[in-house]
Amino acid sequence: MTATASGPTAAPPDVPTSTPALVACDVDGTLVRTGRRATPAVLDALAAVRAAGHHLVIATGRSLSSAVQVVRQLGIRDGWVVASNGAVTARLRPDGYSVVQAVPVDAEPVIRLVARTRPDLRLAAEVVGTGYRVTRRFPDRQLSGHQEVLRHVEELWARPTPRLVVYGQWAQRLTPTLRASGVTAIAARVDWVDVTALGAGKAAALESIRAGLGVAPSRTVAIGDGEGDLDMLAWAALSIAMGHAPAAVRAAASRVTGTLDQDGAASALSDALLLPAS
Repeated sequence: MTATASGPTAAPPDVPTSTPALVACDVDGTLVRTGRRATPAVLDALAAVRAAGHHLVIATGRSLSSAVQVVRQLGIRDGWVVASNGAVTARLRPDGYSVVQAVPVDAEPVIRLVARTRPDLRLAAEVVGTGYRVTRRFPDRQLSGHQEVLRHVEELWARPTPRLVVYGQWAQRLTPTLRASGVTAIAARVDWVDVTALGAGKAAALESIRAGLGVAPSRTVAIGDGEGDLDMLAWAALSIAMGHAPAAVRAAASRVTGTLDQDGAASALSDALLLPAS
């Protein structure tokens, strides 16, 4: 089941109204600028949410290994991480992490489609916690982790993968065709498209975590800035878009905070602390 922004009018009888909130935050463009560390204001706000007893969940399009790296930099040592745009869920511990769920995408039809229509594009299949299997090596700093260059494209779908990356000039233009084939395709940039299984979004992963923790649907918060955040913004009772987010993302949110340069995420996290009891 997926809770919408309106949610039930009251928490179920077995869920106390005093339960902590679940606060889900995107990473790139929300908590940090890609390639940089979070500001002191954002770090302090994250720490305040956790100190108040709320459940802080990082929900990102990054691979799990990259997500865990940035989560550690944010000062978070335990909790939940949603990676690969919702296709991978992991439980973080001080000494490591364990993968709770990895939803595979049907890679073969997608890869055949790209090879047929845009053979110039590079393809990568995520290997959870390790890196990627790729048709051609990606430029430095484009992918995190080890790149295994394959000799034959068929090897790309030989093992399950939760996410495919389609990369190259104007790869974004292929997004409608990919979606029409029955997968979720999110254009992170004009040259980058993430492909996951239909229904394996951030909202589905967060709903599973919420139910497991016993958090009332009315005490859910989501903060994001991009197309990949739309489903979790719709899922949350309180949804907050970054001030620099595209118009469609801002329109989908309950509130709009400041931009990345204005430490908008810090203000949004402060708003989360004021969320009224169920």
